[in-house]
Amino acid sequence: MLPQSLRRALRASAVLLLAAAATLVPGAAATAVPAQAAVPAQAAAAGSGWNDFACKPSAAHPRPVVLVHGTFGNSVDNWLGLAPYLVKRGYCVFSLDYGQLPGVPFFHGLGPIAQSAEQLDAYVDRVLAATGAAEADLVGHSQGGMMPRHYLKFLGGADKVNALVGIAPDNHGTTLLGLTRLLPYFPGVGHLLNDKTPGLADQVAGSPFMTRLNAGGDTVPGVRYTVIATRYDEVVTPYRSQYLDGPDVTNVLIQDRCALDLSEHVAIGILDRIAFHEVANALDPARATPVSCASALS
Repeated sequence: MLPQSLRRALRASAVLLLAAAATLVPGAAATAVPAQAAVPAQAAAAGSGWNDFACKPSAAHPRPVVLVHGTFGNSVDNWLGLAPYLVKRGYCVFSLDYGQLPGVPFFHGLGPIAQSAEQLDAYVDRVLAATGAAEADLVGHSQGGMMPRHYLKFLGGADKVNALVGIAPDNHGTTLLGLTRLLPYFPGVGHLLNDKTPGLADQVAGSPFMTRLNAGGDTVPGVRYTVIATRYDEVVTPYRSQYLDGPDVTNVLIQDRCALDLSEHVAIGILDRIAFHEVANALDPARATPVSCASALS
């Protein structure tokens, strides 16, 4: 049992956090906005070289790359670094918005993750139809590196996907530095999180969603998996929980490539060119080149 003084302090902190959450998601429900609502933002990215549905994959890079943003992210902001990096290297690159809640613009990835995976399913079909490719490669940050595993495992995605690259993915959920373990001390808080932001509740380590996702093994046959993690991750903790077990899995700690890399959870997905180099190697392992601190300048 926590000391009474500490319990009072934690309750006060919880009230402030919940007030902030209520401000962020007023009236939000657990129903995700249809995927079609994301089209304007995706179209805006086409001017930057990605989300160009006229793009045809080359012989060197025969599969389109679908970028899957993280919680609170969107199809543009999450990829202002990596998308142009891959376009410059000759890939057809696409990104989607998913997990929208009614009345919450810009910040996505908050809806039920199983529904978000259905949006990904429809988007991959759209990309494959436009490009004529038989398979796609998926690259996701945070929730975006984990959510596709539901698509691969339960929605038939393994037949349409060659590789999944997760950058700081919460593959086994997160304790948020242990904060989620405090939920039992605040009756009703977990229920509120589930009602307001089910996408967050699904990501808690040990949640029903996580339990089902990882039951029977982390991977499915026919897909290559790469996890790129940072030891300084403050969101998906402990960072080793990001790693996957199974055949065709490569787990990479970015500090093993460059000990000077101090990227945390957000930076590794948005602006870390050492991580970007690792992504490029995962997408094209036959042409992989050494990753080092010098990759930050490439």
